[in-house]
Amino acid sequence: MNLQTTFGIDHPVAMITGSTADRVGRVIADRLAAAGCHLVLHGHHRSDDDQSVADSLRKQHGIDVTIIHGDVTESDAPARWIDHTIAHHGRIDILVNSAAIWSPTPLADVTAEEIRRYFDVNTIAPWMLSRSAAGAMSSNPLGGAIVNLGDWATCRPYIDHAAYFPSKSAIEGMTRSLAVELSRLHRAIRVNCVRPGPVLLADDVDAQTADQLAAATLVGRVGTPAAIAHAVEFLCVNDFTTGACLTVDGGRSIFAPDGLQIGRNTG
Repeated sequence: MNLQTTFGIDHPVAMITGSTADRVGRVIADRLAAAGCHLVLHGHHRSDDDQSVADSLRKQHGIDVTIIHGDVTESDAPARWIDHTIAHHGRIDILVNSAAIWSPTPLADVTAEEIRRYFDVNTIAPWMLSRSAAGAMSSNPLGGAIVNLGDWATCRPYIDHAAYFPSKSAIEGMTRSLAVELSRLHRAIRVNCVRPGPVLLADDVDAQTADQLAAATLVGRVGTPAAIAHAVEFLCVNDFTTGACLTVDGGRSIFAPDGLQIGRNTG
């Protein structure tokens, strides 16, 4: 099974928000391009690098690439971007909601405005774009796939992210709800979620902290964006998976690295 058989077309069309910057979204875009997808890349701001990224993907994979820019919270953005995709590519088969914001803020400094901004970007924007994309996917004979990016740490939150984690926690419930709702438009429209673990450390993370993060996983290492991109492709290809939240974290969410071995035979 591959994307071509899943969607019944040689070059499925995929839109990936937050994919022009050098983050996980761009690696997802590269993975889907390698699998034969035409792409719609998205960035919040225009960058001098955007066109070179698109040109590289075209040359390397022989696919068509267009670029859209703008704030995901703009009220007309979902309809405008889907209209662009249909006008240029004729269809949309895959939507990956990768765009997100996060920044540490001490609890005492969190404002209601900041919390609302997190929900606007991380939760409401993917919801609105998913609904708009599903409307277009409903005309595809084999439906479409929507993949949202959550966060493994919603079950074990980091300190100083009390405004961020509520918005990411909502992604899982949103995913299941939209899987149910959008199936009414077309039985083959599927909605799933990937919950990344530690795969892309900030530039200011020192070597000691990186080692501690690696030791806190069962596999003993920090992951890579490629692992997330592979999971996204799987959820797009597998046409019997919907409403699922797939954790890709090296076992981080189930492992407490405290040195205890409960149940060990001490006799």
